[in-house]
Amino acid sequence: MRLSRRGLLRAGLAGSAATALGGLASGCAVPTGSTGRNMVLWYWDGGLGDTVVKNAKARYGADVALQAVKIGGYYRSKLLTTMTGRARIPDIAGLKGEDMASYLPNADQFVDLRTLGADGYRDRYLSWKWDQGIADDGTMVGFPIDCGPVAHFYQYEVFRKAGLPYEPGDVSAGLDTWEKFFAAGEQLKKRIPGTCLLSDVNAVFENVVTQGSARYVDRHRHFIGDQDHVRRAWALAVEAKRRGIVSDLVSGTPDQLSALQDGKLPSQLNASWATNDIKTGVPRTKGRWRVAQMPVRPSNNGGSFLSITKECREPEQAFRIITWMLDPANQAQGFVDAGLFPSTPESYGLKTLRAPDPFFGGQVTMDVFGPAARKIAVAYNSPFDVALGQPLKDEIRNVGVLGKNPDQAWKDAMSKCRRIAEHLGVSV
Repeated sequence: MRLSRRGLLRAGLAGSAATALGGLASGCAVPTGSTGRNMVLWYWDGGLGDTVVKNAKARYGADVALQAVKIGGYYRSKLLTTMTGRARIPDIAGLKGEDMASYLPNADQFVDLRTLGADGYRDRYLSWKWDQGIADDGTMVGFPIDCGPVAHFYQYEVFRKAGLPYEPGDVSAGLDTWEKFFAAGEQLKKRIPGTCLLSDVNAVFENVVTQGSARYVDRHRHFIGDQDHVRRAWALAVEAKRRGIVSDLVSGTPDQLSALQDGKLPSQLNASWATNDIKTGVPRTKGRWRVAQMPVRPSNNGGSFLSITKECREPEQAFRIITWMLDPANQAQGFVDAGLFPSTPESYGLKTLRAPDPFFGGQVTMDVFGPAARKIAVAYNSPFDVALGQPLKDEIRNVGVLGKNPDQAWKDAMSKCRRIAEHLGVSV
């Protein structure tokens, strides 16, 4: 069994967002981006569909020698180091969705895509996703690649054996509130001893927060992680722990994957890209899984962008390449190649994405993920959300895994948040 390709995602997010692009030099080093004929694209493994990249090289090869480079390791750090050094800066750069807010305050380091005609494409993309790539001053930094609508993955036969709803439509309707979801977890554990509905409490906490329209810092640079929307998410996560419906396993670890394979963890709330993680992580569970809507409303986890750096000498050509690579047909291909869920609703009806999936018992999973993607709540993403959300995520994990007292964990999280906020210049 292989670890999830997203298993270490959070590890790269704990660093302070304040260092994102701050203090970039305005030196006069000669850039080594495009020379008219050459053009360099940076992205990461799985960030774009391989077929789409290959076809883009062929399509534009008569005019541009497009060099597509997969950057391994900590992508964000490498991009920032390169931009700070003012040398070998790529013409087109992928920007991971979880980092997007940290790039926006330094929008002047990128070409404003509106000046290249981006507004003419807006109606083809999910509005909430489009807006995530726009800075407070209106500069459009990122052009949408994918998104990550969250749904409820569950094992059909385990739910049936537990006397729970087991057809996707019935699960969506019958577990449509957190109370019903928790009650289902209690019934599951009672009917099939040794099972848990979810791996950890963070699945509840983080999804409840991202279901709403507020995060941890508002537009006025004020910390709001102590307000009701976060307190409610915390309380629900604690309730899930109290009712015994979550395990003490850490997501993405071998033990957790073993529990998935054995049907001891027959359920998870996860983004669309988890379809590939489940297929590669626990391939012997083929045919057992189905997908339903998550309780209350969908949330989003993940999804990235393409940008054009200021060092690009042919931004119009770069924009033509970007808009072609990210049109509905190519976004559908990206889903086939790499599980990148399209940010273009037109893709959802394409034959490519409507084939029954044998791994999910022949279900057309687009019937769940498509409607979910359209219903994501619009939220302001602050460049300080990562830094100020992390103490809360760490402490609720301590509650779930270590059994830490929830009240003490909350106090400790708030104390850490206050120290970080003071350091970042965020008012509390």
